[in-house]
Amino acid sequence: MQGLILRNAVKPEAQLAAALAEKSSVDILGQIGPLLVRLAAGDEELRAAQKLRYDVFFREMGASHADPSAMEERDSDRFDAVCDHLLVIDTTLPGTTCQQIVGTYRMLPQDVAGAAGGFYSEDEFELGGLVSRHQGRRFLELGRSCVLPAYRSKRTIELLWQGIWAYCRKRDIDVMTGCASFPGTVPAAHAEALSFLHHFARSEGAWAVRARDDRFSSMDLMPAEAINMKAALAAMPPLIKGYLRLGARFGEGCVIDRHFGTTDVLVVLPVEAISQRYLAHFGAEAERFAA
Repeated sequence: MQGLILRNAVKPEAQLAAALAEKSSVDILGQIGPLLVRLAAGDEELRAAQKLRYDVFFREMGASHADPSAMEERDSDRFDAVCDHLLVIDTTLPGTTCQQIVGTYRMLPQDVAGAAGGFYSEDEFELGGLVSRHQGRRFLELGRSCVLPAYRSKRTIELLWQGIWAYCRKRDIDVMTGCASFPGTVPAAHAEALSFLHHFARSEGAWAVRARDDRFSSMDLMPAEAINMKAALAAMPPLIKGYLRLGARFGEGCVIDRHFGTTDVLVVLPVEAISQRYLAHFGAEAERFAA
């Protein structure tokens, strides 16, 4: 898929201020230069996010067309209606807000997950025990993350995390979880990275969780002593590497998702486990937008 090309990289401050003023009715959760992050407002913006997901997951990454929505060139499922959808918007791009969306992240709070029959991840992982062991803590499921190729930069990732953290503050979230993916459906192709997660970053004790028995594939593909740490980290997708840096742990076992052509792992990230230096980094901006 061809990503949008950056245009008008620097917009006059007056024009940027006017663009932001037009969006004043919608809460902004973060901003870095001309890029801002906020929740989708209404069906039109949701459909634009679904179109972006289709472009990335189907056109670029080759997901299979198993859902009728794919005929409309949208990626959608039954969870979309009850989720909040984080949008990254480039205010320098011409056109409507829907044409300025360059990234999206789907968020499903525990208190509304019941309306969709539970969490999306429960189709692959045994989340029930994890949640029941932490009654009183508020879980948030993250998923369907995608960004146009031209925007896959440190700045965009930082902006997404500003938005997520501001959202967590607003909703008093205690634990983030959700599926993250390696490309392809052959776990052995990611033996070193998966084995690293299994041996050195597995969620344990009260945070232990594993893939469903009927979908379980082992991540224990290499002995711990055979793993080249540097190579394992270099082989990880940026999203998974980012979760690791924040302090996340990962469930036992991975799941092959043939529809999306991926190998999925489960992220478990209690807010209390997030590295303090990252909280300090994202927290100042998020605090401003969470008020």
